[in-house]
Order: sequence, then structure tokens, then C-alpha cells
Amino acid sequence: MAPLIFLVGGTLAGLAAGRAGVRRLRSWPVALRGGLALMFTVTGIAHFVGMRQDLIDMVPPALPAPALLVTVTGVLELAGAAGLLWGRTAPWAAGGLSLMLVGMFPANVHLALNGTDLPWDDRLVPRTGMQVIFLAATLAVAAHHAREARRAEPADTGRTAPRARV
Repeated sequence: MAPLIFLVGGTLAGLAAGRAGVRRLRSWPVALRGGLALMFTVTGIAHFVGMRQDLIDMVPPALPAPALLVTVTGVLELAGAAGLLWGRTAPWAAGGLSLMLVGMFPANVHLALNGTDLPWDDRLVPRTGMQVIFLAATLAVAAHHAREARRAEPADTGRTAPRARV
């Protein structure tokens, strides 16, 4: 539940800052990127301190080297969070984080089906709902940047460029 709170809180803080006059935060995609960056920073740090052993235990037994997988995904989350903050890398970071969310989902399912005394938000339905929200947010950022890139391309007028004189 904490990652969802960081995502929503960070996004709302960005939108509020935009309304208060911070020009760069006036658009929802920038505020959402900030909320995602905050969320992935917090979850990335958890791969190294605090919850590390819990995350290692979540890795399905069929996968090799659970500690290494937790380390790699933690580094990728932190790199993705940093990438979201720069406009040029944001669509790539959002796309990569989307793929990572899909790839890490089996660990969430494994925990929900095999864990004991789980808090309500680690059970399968709430966890799946949160993952869908996280994935929708990363895909929204990537899609927004793809639309903006298409708009920035010069329109094809059907005319050919004049030939250079020799």
C-alpha cells in the first residue's frame, strides 16, 4: 500500500506545485512522472534496506539467485526513477519500468498464494489492483511522450523538396 500512497501523494504534490506557479509542473504527465519517480525511489531503496529479506523470500523458487534478482531489480527501479525525471529519457524509463512491473508480477502472485498472515494489501486481488494502477501510470507516461513526439514531427505535405542546383 505504501507504494500506492507515494505514487498518488507525489503526483498530487506535483499538481499542487503546478497550480501554485511552478511552470514545469503544470502538466499532468510531469506530475505523474514525479509521483512515479518517488514511488520507484522508495521501492528501489527497499531492495537494499529494510525489506530486502522479505523481497528475496518473494522470489518464486523456480528462479535462480533470488538475492541477485532483488539487487538487479532494485538498481533498475532506481535507474528508472532517475530516468523519469528527465524529459528525454522519461518515455524510455517508463517503458522499461512497465516491462519490469510485468516481469516482477509473478513474485507478487507467489507471495499472495504462498504467504501466511499477509496484510490485506498483499493478498492477490488488492496487490493485482495496485500493479494494474502502477502499470497504467507508467504506460500513460510512455504513451503521452509518444503522442507528443508524433505531434512534433513535421507534417508531410505531399510535396517533394526542391532539387539542389549543381
